[in-house]
Amino acid sequence: MLTGKKSAGLLLLVLFAGGFAYAQKATPLPRPKIVVGIMVDQMRWDYLYRYYDRYQENGFRRMIREGFSCDNTFIDYVPTITAIGHSTVYTGTVPAIHGIAGNDFIINATGKTMYCTEDSSVQTVGSTSTAGKMSPRNLLSTTITDQLRLATNFRSKVIGVALKDRGSILPAGHAANAAYWFDNNGAWITSTYYMNDLPEWVKEFNAKKLAEKYLKQDWNTLYDIKTYVQSAADDNTYEGKFSGTTAPVFPVKTSGMYTATNFDIIRSTPYGNTITADFAKAAIENEKLGMRGVTDFLAVSFSSTDYVGHRFGVNAIEVEDTYLRLDRDLASLFTYLDTKFGKGNYITFLTADHGAAYNVNFMKDNKLPAGLWSSGGLQRDLNTYLEGIHKVKSLVNSLSNYQVHFNQRVLDSSKLNEAILRKDCLDFLRKQPAIAFAVDIHNIDEAAIPELLKERLINGYNSERSGPIVMVLKPGWYGGTSTGTTHGSWNSYDAHIPLVWMGWGVKHGKSSKRVGMTDIAPTLAALLHIEAPNGCIGESIDELIK
Repeated sequence: MLTGKKSAGLLLLVLFAGGFAYAQKATPLPRPKIVVGIMVDQMRWDYLYRYYDRYQENGFRRMIREGFSCDNTFIDYVPTITAIGHSTVYTGTVPAIHGIAGNDFIINATGKTMYCTEDSSVQTVGSTSTAGKMSPRNLLSTTITDQLRLATNFRSKVIGVALKDRGSILPAGHAANAAYWFDNNGAWITSTYYMNDLPEWVKEFNAKKLAEKYLKQDWNTLYDIKTYVQSAADDNTYEGKFSGTTAPVFPVKTSGMYTATNFDIIRSTPYGNTITADFAKAAIENEKLGMRGVTDFLAVSFSSTDYVGHRFGVNAIEVEDTYLRLDRDLASLFTYLDTKFGKGNYITFLTADHGAAYNVNFMKDNKLPAGLWSSGGLQRDLNTYLEGIHKVKSLVNSLSNYQVHFNQRVLDSSKLNEAILRKDCLDFLRKQPAIAFAVDIHNIDEAAIPELLKERLINGYNSERSGPIVMVLKPGWYGGTSTGTTHGSWNSYDAHIPLVWMGWGVKHGKSSKRVGMTDIAPTLAALLHIEAPNGCIGESIDELIK
C-alpha cells in the first residue's frame, strides 16, 4: 500500500508524463512556409484590367482567378510618393506616425534635406560607391516584417529585394536579416547595417553579370507592335527620349547604352524587373527561405515600372510592353514558388506604392482638363511676395512634396510671427490657377475642403518633417516636365492601387468595399497570428481570410 507522499509523487509523475506526451503530440500553429510581398512601383489599379486580355494565365490573371482582389483600395494620405507607399504598406500606418514624409523631406529643426533611407553611419557592402550608405533608421515605427521576427524570437528570416534602395530597405524593416538593392556598376549591394560582407551566393550572382546579358539583347516589343492597341502611337510628343536617341521609339538599342562600369539604363527597361525576379529566386534558394520549419518573409519591389512610367507616360507602348513582360516574370516566380513549396503553402500579395497621371499635353490634346505646375517658379514668386510684405528675403525654403517649408533659420532671426506668415502664404497661393486648395495644417478643421481630403492631409503631415502649408492641385495638374508623367496627388489616378492576395489562408473572390493601404499590414498580422506593427492604424480585411 502506497503512503501519502509516495501516492502524491506517483500522481505528479503521471501528470508530468501525460503533459509531456500531450506537448509532444500538440498540433503546431498553422502558418505558411513563406510570405512573398510584391510591390509594383507606379502600378495604377486599372493596369490589372487595361492589359488583361494580353496577360498570361499564370501571372496577373492567376492572382485574380485563384486569389482575392480588393478592387477599391486607396492610399490613405498625400503625397503619394514611393518611399511613403512602401513604408505604409509594411507599417500599416501613415507619415504622421511612421515618419517617412517623402522620398526626400526637410528636417524642420535644421532646415536640412534628408533622403528617406540615408545613413552616414554605415558603409556600402559590395561596391566602392556611396550607394550603400543606407538603412531604415529614419523609419519611426515597426513593420509587419519586424513583427514576424519578434513573434518567432527572430527565427524567421526577412529579406528585402529591389532595384531601389528604398524599395528594399523600408519593407524589410529594422530587424531584417538583409536588404539588397542594385548599384549602377551592375552589382547587388547592401550596407554594414545588415552585414560586413556579401554572402557567397550574392557574389556568385553578381559574377554572372546578368545586367550586361539582358542589355545586350536590346529592347523590342514582345509582340507585333501593331497589336498594342491600348497605347498611343509609338512616335509621339508625349514621351521622353533615352539619352543619345532621336525619338522615343522601338527598338531601343540598349546594347549601346551602358558601359563596363555603368548599367543604370537597365532600370528604365523591363529587364530591371527580370533581374529583380532572378535575384528574388536566388535569395529563396540560397537562404533556404520557407524551408526551415518557420515562416519566412521575402519583400520584393519591382522598380522598373516606375522608371519606364516616368519617362514615357501612362499611354505608351513602352509601358504596355513592360507590364506584359512583368506578367511573364510573375508567372515564372509563381511557378518557382509552386515547385519549391507546393501550391497553397505560401502567401503572396501584390500591391503598389502609387499610381500615375496621364501626360498633361496628352490630356489637353484630347480636350481633357490638365495643367503643368512649376514649383520653382512659384517658390520664387512667393518669396518675392512675402519679401514685399515682411522685408525679409528667402522666407520659403522649399515647396517639395506640395508643401510650403519655411526657412527656419531666417524665420528665427527675423522674429516674424509664423502664424501671420502662414496666412500671407495662403492669401497668395489661393490665387494661383493650378491650386484648388491651400491649407494651413494647424487650422485644417476650419478649412472649407472635403472631409476625405482633410483626413489624407492630416495623415501625410509629420510635424518634424513636413511643411505646415499643403497645396492641393486641381485634377489633372502636376509638377513635372512636359513629357512622361509623375504622381503625388490624392486623385484616383495616383491613389487607387491594386491589392490582390493569393495562397495560404486566402479565399477566392473579390470585393468592391473601400479599403486603405494601411489595412494590408494588419491583414497579414491576422493571417499569421502575430501582433500588428506598433504604429498600425489600419484594420484587417477579414472577408478575404479563410
